[in-house]
Amino acid sequence: QLWGIINELSYAKYGMKKPNLEIALYEYGNANLPSEEGFIRMVLQFTSDLDEISEKLFSLKTNGGSEFCGQVIDTAVKELSWGKNEEDLKLLFIAGNEPFTQGNVNYKEAIASAKEKGILINTIFCGDYSNGISAMWKDGAELGKGDYMTIDHNKKMVHIVTPYDDEIIILNKRLNATYIYYGKKGSENKSKQYEQDVNAAKLNEMVIVSRTISKSSRLYDNASWDLVDAMKKNSVDLEKIDTKLLPEELQKKSVKEIKEYVAKKSEERKTIQDKITELDAKRRKFITEKNLETSQKEVLDNVMIQAIKKQAISKNYSW
Repeated sequence: QLWGIINELSYAKYGMKKPNLEIALYEYGNANLPSEEGFIRMVLQFTSDLDEISEKLFSLKTNGGSEFCGQVIDTAVKELSWGKNEEDLKLLFIAGNEPFTQGNVNYKEAIASAKEKGILINTIFCGDYSNGISAMWKDGAELGKGDYMTIDHNKKMVHIVTPYDDEIIILNKRLNATYIYYGKKGSENKSKQYEQDVNAAKLNEMVIVSRTISKSSRLYDNASWDLVDAMKKNSVDLEKIDTKLLPEELQKKSVKEIKEYVAKKSEERKTIQDKITELDAKRRKFITEKNLETSQKEVLDNVMIQAIKKQAISKNYSW
């Protein structure tokens, strides 16, 4: 569901600006984690690397345990670099199915610290709406000026097939061929891109469609390892890169030849991304017209998107 959320966020605007997105990730309530740390672990500091976020989400396993909501909120507020820009939209989402009151850190105090940094707290109770209220999840959201939501975490995702999906999947393979790795971790990151395609495809054909749409959006930026994105941002000097860390077909080329090759791949990518964007618009129209989203009210991406949009609009973001 990550890709559906990313896709909605990619359409956001702040006046004439198009905001960037960073995501951090914690796991908590997992008895396999150290008890002295409150069964809490930072999985990812804030990052805009969408493939890394996907990789970490797929790697998570749990066997359940005590959920120290106050402590994980407090930890995330203190450990993460939230920044001081008042225009930033700072949202924290916490999901679980145990009482919100567990642990030694009072959730009210943790939420008060979050509010001082302008962070809105959204709670997602996995279960019945009234049970979440009695377990104080609604109280946490109200104190944190966010939204209280419930999801049926056992509900099967209904993926909507559209006439545009097969073409989008074919375009994804062509899109991958436009990435040119460089640097120490370039080849590794190119492999990671492919691995996350495989992970998405294993779940469902529609998930790889959703991921492909994300990969054609401005939020999918790989300037740290891809020459096309790096050249766009002027963040790499071709005179100084180690040619041994480039794809084999580029290792013996001159700087001029590499530049021409990158320019060609950049043009190819734009053409492919434009086509994916065009197909995505048709796909979204198809889904809206069929009114097929109504059966998905209790799934994670829908409740999160609704909360994000509501809170973003209150801070003058628009769609």
